[in-house]
Amino acid sequence: MIRLLKKMRGKEWLMAILCAVLVLGQIYFDLRLPDYMSNLTVLIKSPDSTMSDILRTGAEMLGCTLASAVLCVICGFLTAKVAAGFGFSIREAVFNKIADFGQQEMMSFSVPSLINRTTNDITQVQMLVSMGLQILIKSPIMAVWAVIKIINKSWTLSMITAGFVVALLAMMVIIIVVVLPRVRRVQKLTDNINLVARENLTGINVVHAYNAEAYQNEKFEKANVTLMNTQLFNQRTFAILMPAVTLAMNALSLVIYWVGAAIVNNVPAADMALRLSTFSDIVVFGTYATYVIMSIMMMVMIIMLMPAAQVSAQRICAVLDTVPHLQEGTETNAPEQGTVEFRDVSFHYPTTDKDVLCHISFTAKRGETVAFIGATGSGKTTLVSLIARFYDATSGEVLVDGRNVKEYTFDALYDRVGYVTQKAVLFSGSIRDNVLFGESHADGSDDTVRQSLALAQATEFVQKLPEGIDAPIAQGGANVSGGQKQRLSIARALARKPEILVFDDSFSALDYRTDAALRAGLDAQLKDTTRLIVAQRIGTIRHADKIIVLDEGRAVGIGTHDELMQTCPVYQEIAQSQLSKEELGA
Repeated sequence: MIRLLKKMRGKEWLMAILCAVLVLGQIYFDLRLPDYMSNLTVLIKSPDSTMSDILRTGAEMLGCTLASAVLCVICGFLTAKVAAGFGFSIREAVFNKIADFGQQEMMSFSVPSLINRTTNDITQVQMLVSMGLQILIKSPIMAVWAVIKIINKSWTLSMITAGFVVALLAMMVIIIVVVLPRVRRVQKLTDNINLVARENLTGINVVHAYNAEAYQNEKFEKANVTLMNTQLFNQRTFAILMPAVTLAMNALSLVIYWVGAAIVNNVPAADMALRLSTFSDIVVFGTYATYVIMSIMMMVMIIMLMPAAQVSAQRICAVLDTVPHLQEGTETNAPEQGTVEFRDVSFHYPTTDKDVLCHISFTAKRGETVAFIGATGSGKTTLVSLIARFYDATSGEVLVDGRNVKEYTFDALYDRVGYVTQKAVLFSGSIRDNVLFGESHADGSDDTVRQSLALAQATEFVQKLPEGIDAPIAQGGANVSGGQKQRLSIARALARKPEILVFDDSFSALDYRTDAALRAGLDAQLKDTTRLIVAQRIGTIRHADKIIVLDEGRAVGIGTHDELMQTCPVYQEIAQSQLSKEELGA
């Protein structure tokens, strides 16, 4: 928690310090009131006191009360500003950190957990800062100050008060020790609820199509009941605190006045001045003792928030402390242009030791079209993801423009590579926003947008929209079809004007006519652009300059279509399953 507080900006620290000063002012005025009560008691019992003396003392009490109230309002305003600014700083830091994560870190944390850490966990910490900035300062200082005020008035009553305080503190410690592990579990169960709900909402059409509503409801109910039972235990345990503190406060007042009455009775009746002074001290002592218990009551409010906030702070720090596996290089220039080379590359995912790619070597020269084909799970997507450096090769080297991809700055690498993912991803905004998404060396003009849409065969459906390139795109591209989404995704890569284009099975959602028109346009307009194409259809890649056939992570064939039809059994099997006898003969 202390580490997160260091994220606060300078102006938040200044407001927090000012708030602490104002809290001290509140405590001063609040603790003056019992002294005035003592004076009033003496004035009322003294025969020679006047009404003006009583009114003056009452006015002073009213002034202290108003001063404390004004300071409380100002402090509340400053506290809200500090908490909001603190939440902003932490949320920004966490979001920026997550933006630097690679696939390995995303798999390690999981998306639902990262969403919870960015929202719910930060809210828990922000709530603690909002309440704690006043209470954590006010309650201990008020308790200590009140104890100092009463310590010399009566050792008997002081020991009684100390006994109540020790009992309450012991109970609070026991409750925290019991609840804290379960609070950690609550956070994990909340992640699980988020996971189940997100999975259900994302696949709602599949759920309806398979009549799986009952199954999904049962799965959600199981996670929900587990979370509810854990939270019920925590809340029931915390529910003991407030009644116990209230009972202790009232019991302490009763015991103080009971014992105090005995002390007053022991004072000789003839010594009226001493008896009045003792009575006044008992009244003041009772008030100060109540302040001590009230301070503990305020601490209880914080203690009910602190375990959850502490766990949330640890989860946030886990994100901020994570060092991304992929580290940025320093190079921006390259000795070549438009080339890709794999030198004996092998790769396995961090979660397993089994290689997904084994000793892959090939070279793609500038302007060439290199295609990858193979059975599902043969490693095609994994291979091209190494070019965009979503992962780093376990062994061997991946070179872009004659330089290892690890040596480039991220900006320099992604300016050279335009990557079209297997699953088309669009963002909320307009068509223009999606096509010009991100930063690149290409200009962001409307002409660039229209040229990219035309080359991606998307002009026809975009022109039919009333707003044209300003037409809105819903989150995830929910308001366009799969083929339209894929064409916009391709246009986004083309708009960057990269040296190397990577299509990760990006033509699968296109019909044959659109596929052929797109490939013809690429051949005509991007002759100097290197194209790497992952495909399932031989018709998409049969005219490629080089086809690499993958089988269980190994390159079992490299050559043109005609060469592979003669030498590669795996390619022959794929071709025979897709092409007619006439096409095979041709």
